Amino acid sequence: MTAFNFFSHGTQDGFPNKFLKGQLGLQPPEISRTMIIFNIGAICGGLSFGSISEWLGRRWTIIIASLLSILAILFVTHSTDIVTVTIGAFLIQFMVQGAWGVVPVHLNELSPDGVRATFPGFVYQLGNFIASINLNLQVWIASLFAGQFSIAIAIVGTVAAASIALLTLLGKERKGVALR
Repeated sequence: MTAFNFFSHGTQDGFPNKFLKGQLGLQPPEISRTMIIFNIGAICGGLSFGSISEWLGRRWTIIIASLLSILAILFVTHSTDIVTVTIGAFLIQFMVQGAWGVVPVHLNELSPDGVRATFPGFVYQLGNFIASINLNLQVWIASLFAGQFSIAIAIVGTVAAASIALLTLLGKERKGVALR
């Protein structure tokens, strides 16, 4: 869950102010439109990959979405015009939240019966706590690259996505386990 929280927060938290406004110099109307499309991508991705996981399995759905997000991250962080950035923003969140769309059911299926009521929330919040350094880390990374926040998004997002893919590959598939 630490990797998952770095994944989402690493591609979201600094995106409007540090990347769109700070690095690209976009104005509020352009930022708003991009962020609306960004969030539509998140909703569509969560719904799509959540549904796909019912026939493909939880692990492979998470792995595929995570690995595809790397392409989207690299696409948007190497873009400078508003159209390409907006398309990339949609694609990043489609994949990031696509992987996240599987997390609630996957965590519940992995949880032992006796702690299922608390385990998913606990591990989510523990991961969130550990990943809470994300924005400060990204600001520091950007400072190493002359304020290029796109590099920070690329590094954190790509490392998180690759970590999720690897950890999920090493994990168990429990799709369809009886939840009691």
